Amino acid sequence: MSQTRRLLIVNIVTFARVPFVVLFMILAVVNAYRPGSWVMPVLGTISLAVAALTDLFDGKLARKWGVVSKFGAMADPLMDKIFYLVTFPTLLWLLGRQPNEGSHALVMLVFTVLYILRDQWVTFLRSVGTLFDADCGANWVGKFRTAASFPIACVIYVYVSMHPFFLPQALIYVLEAFLIVVNVWSMITYTKEYMPYLKRSLQKK
Repeated sequence: MSQTRRLLIVNIVTFARVPFVVLFMILAVVNAYRPGSWVMPVLGTISLAVAALTDLFDGKLARKWGVVSKFGAMADPLMDKIFYLVTFPTLLWLLGRQPNEGSHALVMLVFTVLYILRDQWVTFLRSVGTLFDADCGANWVGKFRTAASFPIACVIYVYVSMHPFFLPQALIYVLEAFLIVVNVWSMITYTKEYMPYLKRSLQKK
C-alpha cells in the first residue's frame, strides 16, 4: 500500500469521529422523545464508543505506517473539540429533561463550560506559541484528559439513558468531578508552559 493511501486512511479515521458523534446525538435525542426500547440507547452508546476509538486508532496507524503529518496533528485536536461540543451539551440536555436531575444538570453545565473554556484558552496559547516557533503539540496532561474523557463520556451516557438499571448517581458524580479536576489541571499546566511566550508577546511591539 502506498504512503499516500495510508495517509488517506489515517485521515478518514480521524474525521470519522464527526459522523459517529453526530449519529450519537441523533440517536440520543430520538430516544429521549421516544423512550421504551433498549435499541436506541445501545446504538447511541456504540456510536459514541466508536467515535472515541477513532482517537486511539488514527494515532496508532499513523505511527505504525510512518505517516504522522502536521495536518493530522492539527486535525486530531479539532476532532476532539467537536466530540466535546456535541457530546457534553447533549448529555446536559438529556439530564435537564429528567426528573430529580436538576442539580446534576447544573454540575454538567459547569463541566461543559469548563471544557469549552479550556479548549479555547489552549487554542489561544498555542496561537501565541506559534509566533515564537514553539512546539505546540499536546502535553501529557492534555493527552491524559482526552484519554479519560472519551470513555467517561460513554459511561455518563449509559447512566443517563439506562441508569435505573445500571449505574448509581454517586459514581457519575465522582467521574464528573475527576474530569473537572483534570480539566482545571490541564488549563494550569498549559498556562505555565506557555507563560514565557505570553510574556514575550506582551512585550513585543
